[in-house]
Amino acid sequence: MANKSVVKIEGIIEEALPGLLFRVRATGGDPDIEINKEILAHLAGKMKLYRIKVVAGDKVLIEMPNVNDRRGRITRRL
Repeated sequence: MANKSVVKIEGIIEEALPGLLFRVRATGGDPDIEINKEILAHLAGKMKLYRIKVVAGDKVLIEMPNVNDRRGRITRRL
């Protein structure tokens, strides 16, 4: 079952790290999110499956379980 209480925010990739991890700077989406929050995010399953490339400077959509988390999942490249 899908978790319906996820928070979706937009961000910009700052750095690609080893192991398909990315350092992302949150830029908006939900008004409760700090604008300059730094998030450690990994690629969602379908992005890995279809080998969608994500590089520094790309704008992405991130899902997080709640607002206070520092980790998330990149679900879309905008």
